[in-house]
Amino acid sequence: MTAGVLYLVPTPLGADDDPLRVLPRETIERLSALDYLIAENARTARAVLGRVPLPRPLQSIEIRELNHRTDPQALPGLLAPIATGRDGALVSEAGCPAVADPGAALVALAHAQGIRVVPLIGPSAILLALMASGMNGQRFAFAGYVPVADDDRTRRLRELEQRSAHGDETQLLIETPYRNQALFDAMLRALSPTTSVAVATDITLPGERIETRSVADWRARRPQLPKAPTVFALHAAPSARAPRARERTVKRT
Repeated sequence: MTAGVLYLVPTPLGADDDPLRVLPRETIERLSALDYLIAENARTARAVLGRVPLPRPLQSIEIRELNHRTDPQALPGLLAPIATGRDGALVSEAGCPAVADPGAALVALAHAQGIRVVPLIGPSAILLALMASGMNGQRFAFAGYVPVADDDRTRRLRELEQRSAHGDETQLLIETPYRNQALFDAMLRALSPTTSVAVATDITLPGERIETRSVADWRARRPQLPKAPTVFALHAAPSARAPRARERTVKRT
């Protein structure tokens, strides 16, 4: 029996955003044609489906959940309908599935089973924040969440700053919205005054705000951040040791 296709379908970055505004026609058409979805949150998935044209009743679409509480042993069962010939989609609660998202394990299993995986086009808060940051878009890394404990968080932020300085690499971070201010304040305490920090909140939404400043500038006008989805980025000035290291390499060659 020929397996179906696992489509990776992005969703809007905000619960009230219109899928028809942020998703291209091909993505909308593919999503509308499917009757099996694996979603991080079934309620969110139904809300998205309710705002796109469907050829069948919404109630007839099977939606099963895959999130951080899902037992890894349940993954084969979630993939079974696709493995036996039914096309399906993996959708995240917001943005691109399998990116900073528990769906990555399902995608890995699909590849292991020889199931075709097709990513579709849609918004990614991480990539959009990088685009708008003005920081290095050729060398960057997604560091995800940093520790919550003060000492561990400070240590991790300084590690990321050093990595950025030595490699001319933009570092991208996220945090649970209610901890946005705590992370931002920790960045201003831990990082060098010359390091650039970008704060990108509510990307693609009416309240969108994206701003990049040096740590010194942020300290002079420290704002209160909203408890809304936010991507943080940092880019450190090149390390004083980096030019000397390159110079020694040139001399040896």
